[in-house]
Amino acid sequence: MAQVVGIRFRNTGKTYYFNPDGKQIEVGTGVIVETAQGVEYGVTSVATKLIPEDQIVAPLKKILRVATQQDNKKLEENVEKEKKALDIAEKKAQAHNLDMKFVRVEYTFDCAKAVFYFTSDGRVDFRELVKELASTFRTRIELRQIGVRDETKLLGGLGPCGQPCCCSRFLGGFQPVSIKMAKEQGLSLNPTKISGLCGRLMCCLKYEQHHYEAAHKKMPPVNAEVKTPDGNGKIQEVNVLKETVKVTVTNGDQIELKEYNYKDVRVTKIPKQAKQKEEDTDAFKELED
Repeated sequence: MAQVVGIRFRNTGKTYYFNPDGKQIEVGTGVIVETAQGVEYGVTSVATKLIPEDQIVAPLKKILRVATQQDNKKLEENVEKEKKALDIAEKKAQAHNLDMKFVRVEYTFDCAKAVFYFTSDGRVDFRELVKELASTFRTRIELRQIGVRDETKLLGGLGPCGQPCCCSRFLGGFQPVSIKMAKEQGLSLNPTKISGLCGRLMCCLKYEQHHYEAAHKKMPPVNAEVKTPDGNGKIQEVNVLKETVKVTVTNGDQIELKEYNYKDVRVTKIPKQAKQKEEDTDAFKELED
């Protein structure tokens, strides 16, 4: 077993394990650590604990120290420097006639390196801009082009549910999301209803997909002919969450719509499903990109 502490940086991204060096560090504690990018300020997301050694990538780097008041003050100074650097970078990009939109600037804690995140519709030749920025800020400069999902992750905001965006709160990475998931979950296929702030399909479509897939496999499909406790009928609606089906049951001249648990009906015939023509294919494809 190995003693570890989980650290997150900038309140986004996944948790990285570090060696607490015998210290008991609680969740929410600021710490100074050395990373591949340089010395960084992080916040504890997982308190000191023991985990099997096969779950870590050795060797673990040690935490340099728990953040002091002086460290917290330096962090605030870095944030102010980042805001000024963002304004300067935007002006210099305009001066070079570069089609790029800067999203954020991040300094390492020791200011040995500055990363400039930007979006653009195409490739950008920013070699001259990098030289000018390095001359202005006198530190190592990295320009990193990101997509619309990453832009939302960095900027944050409130999703359609009213909660802060999942990507900026806890998601370590983006999972593939497709229109098929929205269909299987019985959601509206209106792009405005199932897209997030980034304009792409909402990440949360992935959360319960495994349940819907398992449920659809065991439950009969719509239009299947079934035998119920009240007679023969045809399934009109399937409720995956309640695990029920609505069936039109024919008794003589009367036709009734009744609801049953899917286990109380027995499928007698499954008709061939006609391939439905999808609408707004181009819009959906754009959402998935």
